[in-house]
Amino acid sequence: MLASADGDQPRVRPISPVRTDEFTVYVASMRSSGKTDEIAANAKVELCYLTPDHDQVRITGIAEDVRDPAVRQQIWDSNPLLRAYLKSIDNPEFILYKVVPHRVRYMREWALEYHEAQIGYPD
Repeated sequence: MLASADGDQPRVRPISPVRTDEFTVYVASMRSSGKTDEIAANAKVELCYLTPDHDQVRITGIAEDVRDPAVRQQIWDSNPLLRAYLKSIDNPEFILYKVVPHRVRYMREWALEYHEAQIGYPD
């Protein structure tokens, strides 16, 4: 699930990431989607993953619009559903976000206590 803000109203919706690098998550969307205006107004988002056993991972971060042609092409080439739905990488509806994490927490099934995950690598 992806949470964004519509003014002072939180909005949560299911998403299907198109790529992950460690805790950085790439999400494809449609320019006409409600989340596009929400993210443009406030790029702070949170992703929440829930396993069938109720384990959770929450990634809090900033959604950035990915414009790098090489990254967009790699994701386009590796995602048949994206290609089938949008038909062309040049489709103006195709928008790609990179959620850059600044906090990652996880909780085991109903443990009621989150644990912080380390982001990045020690020097």
